[in-house]
Amino acid sequence: MSAPPGQDPRRWKALALLGAAFFMVILDATIVLTAIPSMQQDLGFTVTGVQWVLTAYALTFAGLMLFFGRMADLFGRRRVFMAGLALFVASSIMCGAAWSAEVLVAARSLQGLSAAIMAPTALSIVVATFSDSAERNKALGVWGGLGGVGATAGLLLGGLITDALGWEWIFYLNVPVGVVILALSPVLLRESRERAATREFDVVGAVTITVAPLLIAYAVIQAPESGWASATTIGLLVAAFAVLALFVFVEARSTAPLVPLRIFRNRTLVGGNLLMLVVGLAVDGMLFPLTLYAQQVLRYSALQFGLMSAVMTVMSVVGAFAGQALVTRLGIRPIAIAGTLLIGAGCLLLIPVSVNGSFAADMVWGLLVFGPGMGASFVAAQIAALTGVAEEESGLAAGLVDTLFNIGSALGIATVTSVAVAVGRVAATEPGDPSGSVVALNDGLRAAFGVAAVFAVLGLAVALFILTRNRPAEVAVPEPATHHA
Repeated sequence: MSAPPGQDPRRWKALALLGAAFFMVILDATIVLTAIPSMQQDLGFTVTGVQWVLTAYALTFAGLMLFFGRMADLFGRRRVFMAGLALFVASSIMCGAAWSAEVLVAARSLQGLSAAIMAPTALSIVVATFSDSAERNKALGVWGGLGGVGATAGLLLGGLITDALGWEWIFYLNVPVGVVILALSPVLLRESRERAATREFDVVGAVTITVAPLLIAYAVIQAPESGWASATTIGLLVAAFAVLALFVFVEARSTAPLVPLRIFRNRTLVGGNLLMLVVGLAVDGMLFPLTLYAQQVLRYSALQFGLMSAVMTVMSVVGAFAGQALVTRLGIRPIAIAGTLLIGAGCLLLIPVSVNGSFAADMVWGLLVFGPGMGASFVAAQIAALTGVAEEESGLAAGLVDTLFNIGSALGIATVTSVAVAVGRVAATEPGDPSGSVVALNDGLRAAFGVAAVFAVLGLAVALFILTRNRPAEVAVPEPATHHA
C-alpha cells in the first residue's frame, strides 16, 4: 500500500528504528539502578558518590541537548543522529571497561553527551517525518510511551543482566544494538534540515544552560555534608541562578539564540515542558530510593528486584497506551491530571515501608499505582511540549523537553538522596535504634518517598493551572520543510 502524497512511505519503519534508539538512551538512564550495589562494591564508591553514576549521565544529557538539537536542525538531522549513535556505542564500551569509580563517572558523562546528541535529533526526525497531524500525534504518543517504559524496563533488565553476566554487560549489550541501528539509518531515515541563511551558534547559551543545572545538583548533593545554610551551599545556588539569569539575558539579545524566547508564547508548550520537568523529579526521585530499599534494606538481589519491578513496567505500558488513546478525545490536560495524581498516590503508598517488610506488603501496591501514572504523564507531557511546533524548530523543541526531563531526573535524585542522608543521620543518633544503619537508612528512604510525592503535587499544579484544555488535534501542523535524500 502506497503512502499518501507528501508522506514518507518509510515513516513507520523509521519510527520503529528511532524508537529503538530512544529506548536504549532512556534505558541507560535507569538500567544502572539495580547495578548500583555491585558497582559500589567493585569500584569503591562512597554512599553519596555512587549517585554520580546516574547524575553524570543525566546532567550531560540535559545540558547539551539544546545545543545538539540546534546542530541537527542546521547540519542535517540524520547525519547528527548517526554521529551521536556512534559515540554512544564507543562510550558504552568505555563504561563496561571502567576500572575505577572516576573512570566510570567520566565514561558515563561521555555517554550522556552522546545521548544528548541522539535523543533530540531522533525526536526531531520523527516530527519532520510525520507531516499528517493525526499520524504525528499517534507517533508522539508512542514516543512518550517509550520514555515511560524505558525508564522502568531498565530496572528489570538491569537486574537480569547484572546477576547473570555482571554489571559491565548492561553497557556492553548496547554495542550490537547500536551497530544494527547505525547500519539501518541510511536506509530508513531521510535527511532533513532547517532552511536557514546562517549557521551561527550560541556558544554562551550552550555553556550557561549546561553549567546552571550542574551547579544546582552539586549544591544539593553536598548540602548534607556542609549544611543547607552553609556558605558553600548558598554560594553554589546563587551562582547557579546567576548563570541561569545570564542564559536568559544572552538568549534575549542573541541573533541566533539557542532557545528563541518567542517559543514560550505557546502556553501548551510551556506547560508540557514544566510537566516533563516535575515528572523527571518525581520518577527518578522515587526510583532511586526504591532501589536502595529493595537491595540494601530488604536485601533482595538485583535479579529479584528487577523481576519485582516488572509490575511497574507493565502498568506503565498500560498507562502510556491508555493516555495515547484518550488524549485526542479528552485533551492533554485530563491525562496529565490523572497521571500526576497516580504518581503521587504511588509515592504515598511507599512511605510506610518497613525494615521487616516485603515486596507484597510494602512495594506492590505503590508500584501498581505509580506505573500507569508515569506512562500517562510521559505521553501528556511529550505531546504538549511538541504541539504547534514548526518543523524548522522541531530539534529545538525536542531538545528542550528532553533537557527539562533530565534536569528533573538529576535534581530529583540529588534532592531525595540529600534528604535521605540527612534524615538517616538524625535517626541514627536517636536512642532505641535496634539495628543501627539499616533502620536509619529505612527512615531516610521513607522521607525520600515523601519528597517524590511532593514533586508529583507540583506536576498536578502544572496540569491544573498551566496546561490548556485544547486537544492536540486542534493545533494546526505546519507544512513540512524541504527534505534532502
